[in-house]
Amino acid sequence: MSDLIELDGVEKVFEVRRKTGRLRREKREVRAVDGISFRVPRGEMVGYIGPNGAGKSTTIKMLTGILTPSAGRLRVAGLDPSRERTKLAQRIGVVFGQRTTLWWDLPLYDSYKLAHRMYRIPDARFRENLDRCVELLDLASLLDVPVRQLSLGQRMRGDIAAALLHDPDVLYLDEPTIGLDVISKAKVRQFLRDLNAERATTILLTTHDLTDIEQLCKRVMVIDHGRLMYDGALAGLHEAGESERTLVVDLERELPPVQAEGARVVKVEGPRQWLAFPASASAAPLVAHIAQAYPLVDLSVREPDIEAVIARMYDGRPLY
Repeated sequence: MSDLIELDGVEKVFEVRRKTGRLRREKREVRAVDGISFRVPRGEMVGYIGPNGAGKSTTIKMLTGILTPSAGRLRVAGLDPSRERTKLAQRIGVVFGQRTTLWWDLPLYDSYKLAHRMYRIPDARFRENLDRCVELLDLASLLDVPVRQLSLGQRMRGDIAAALLHDPDVLYLDEPTIGLDVISKAKVRQFLRDLNAERATTILLTTHDLTDIEQLCKRVMVIDHGRLMYDGALAGLHEAGESERTLVVDLERELPPVQAEGARVVKVEGPRQWLAFPASASAAPLVAHIAQAYPLVDLSVREPDIEAVIARMYDGRPLY
């Protein structure tokens, strides 16, 4: 697969002036993105996460050509975003969860007709893409409704459809499920899975909802203070962060803490005990040992909490 997104040592520095007296101002530099390098192959769906102010939105703005990098090399679909914005616009789609590209006072369908003309989409292709988005995102009953009357979930689905009418190679999603109810989130996630599987659309997803990442992305990148702290498989994030799974054991009666190699008891409540063990280790030997050595009634394994792993990374300890 060819790399559709390429960043080599990309930096973005802003100059900020701060008042230090009645007539004096101090100038300082803020390094929003600090030497980031990564590649995204065609057809990959990648999670790009980090705390507020980490540099996520600045990266997206450089990838779309809104901002120009201060240093480094950046290419999207072989194009320099800041120098070839018009040409790049035909190759990318963008959805910002906190903003809309739809016309506020017009019916939803009118916004789509404007996109039809703006992107010069062939009529047959426009009808095919619109029909598909309307069906899969459940928009049929909303096409004649003014955008200002749509709920947040309805508007978000409408924005996603608008970003895909011209068949972009790359789709940037910034908080696409923010404020959505459970049903709307499920619809959006399933649509994105289908889009990626059927059309090999490359998707870069930034979100604070880590469930989006777990359900959609096999690869995740973590950024903090403008630097890339982790880039790899979602499963590897747990291993790199030394996260733990939990074995919940129900015994026939209350007993002293279970003794088992490679595990430690973190909590005891009557006959129930919680044992933590490395997420990278198999639970089978531990389960076999407990079943043989203790009067076991029931047990279950709880997967590690990705939020806890990310929180540890934000504390400033790089994982690679």
